[in-house]
Amino acid sequence: MAGKKPNPVDQHVGSRVRLRRMLLGMSQERLGESMGLTFQQVQKYEKGVNRIGASRLFQISKILDVPVQFFFEEAPHVGDGSAVRGMAEPDSEGFILEFLNSREGLELNRAFVKIADPKVRKSVVDLVRALSSNVDGSGN
Repeated sequence: MAGKKPNPVDQHVGSRVRLRRMLLGMSQERLGESMGLTFQQVQKYEKGVNRIGASRLFQISKILDVPVQFFFEEAPHVGDGSAVRGMAEPDSEGFILEFLNSREGLELNRAFVKIADPKVRKSVVDLVRALSSNVDGSGN
């Protein structure tokens, strides 16, 4: 099976499983245990390498406390083999999902929403902007 790429919908569903699991602070091990699977199987589901069957997806939706439809929100439409995103801006949407699926992005988001003072929140955003402009050398 070398060279076969995962189906974009399977990858999307898996990324949504990962997103929800991480938002709940649940490990792959814990999700796997609650499903009678190994964490390696959960990894394969999350990467879209293994397709999640209907009954398994229903089980995951109950464990993660979301409706099954959650896993298909913003999913690519596949017809002739090409992913079509409709009128959405795929680059920005993909970037946001990728960011929220990263451990750092999730931790940053969790910490940021706990900041009650709007001035402090603005200062944090300004700091991150300043740090990122130093990285790319543009100064913007």
